[in-house]
Amino acid sequence: MTRLSANNTKMYYQGETPETFVELEYLMEVPEFGGTPEKIDVTVLSDKVKKYVSGIQDLGDLVFKFLYDNSSATSNYRVLKGLADEGTCTTFKLEYPDGTSHQFDAVPAVKMDAGAVNGALTFSVTMVLQSDITVTDPV
Repeated sequence: MTRLSANNTKMYYQGETPETFVELEYLMEVPEFGGTPEKIDVTVLSDKVKKYVSGIQDLGDLVFKFLYDNSSATSNYRVLKGLADEGTCTTFKLEYPDGTSHQFDAVPAVKMDAGAVNGALTFSVTMVLQSDITVTDPV
């Protein structure tokens, strides 16, 4: 079994064609992916214990953290802030070092993180999901 660190995990957004993905540089943190279905109570009065069926999954907020870069038109902050300001639904792909990837459509929401003395300037992107998350295993 190969044990991997999160180093070299990369985030991409869809470029001008569906086959083209452009890397969003300076990714620092990724959220948990996956979820547990919500429970739907189907207990009837004659039951001795509560009964449930599975509902839909709520994946919660997918918040990614980036090191702030606003140095050019293609910098991570300008690209994501532009998509957020336009309310543009975009396809994103998160790829782990072993080749496993998560792909999803989302509208990003961008906010600057708090700053501190001797601290890195960062920003967070919350992805408002618009699709299921497709998982691709490495070849």
